Amino acid sequence: MIAYKEANFSLFVALLLSLSGCHARPQSQTAPGGASASGATSSASAQVYSPAADSAASFDFYLLNLSWSPEFCYSHRDAPECAAHSTFVLHGLWPQNNNGSYPEKCTDAAGPSNPDAYKDIYPDAGLLEHEWQEHGICSGLSPDQFFSNARTAFHSVVIPPMLNGLTSQASLSPDQILDGFTAANPAISRSSLALSCGHNYLTAVEVCLDKSLRPTACGGIRSCRANSVRIPPP
Repeated sequence: MIAYKEANFSLFVALLLSLSGCHARPQSQTAPGGASASGATSSASAQVYSPAADSAASFDFYLLNLSWSPEFCYSHRDAPECAAHSTFVLHGLWPQNNNGSYPEKCTDAAGPSNPDAYKDIYPDAGLLEHEWQEHGICSGLSPDQFFSNARTAFHSVVIPPMLNGLTSQASLSPDQILDGFTAANPAISRSSLALSCGHNYLTAVEVCLDKSLRPTACGGIRSCRANSVRIPPP
């Protein structure tokens, strides 16, 4: 299990982002957000997509990163965000290109006027602001449209029962984990999924979505290549 010296979540997020830039793969330790994922992907409804005049919103699809919360909470048991013992939490909804590149810091537009409105998905205001400045700002949407879309996308994914009810550490292959997601989410094909791991521990599952938040094939996204991935319980 990856151990971190600092117990403060904000410092953890700052260190993580300085090392990985949010997009490191396949061995990336993702930062947790807030609420657990649930729902049905086929019912997702996106806000209107409006490309900005300054070329923001020039990207191919979104990468929805769902971080496995127990990986962070293992070494931060007293952190407030760990009290809920969540499974997957939202790290981000990231504009992405089919060639593996991604836009970032596209403009200097201000973030949400009321960050507290998104505490259910981002209890840490610093992470919310980072996600806007690095990624959301490139979506061509207003801050409220972008984070509403992030919330909709997050809650549209059903967590497989085999991961939702863990009571002890499990070891599964990446294929078994992703097969569980396709079984729980018939609208999501394997081509729309990727798995992220670090030191053979599960760190995140990623879902590729088009600009209307419908599953689409992942272009240029690497998935975890470990033979077996360890999964600590919530």
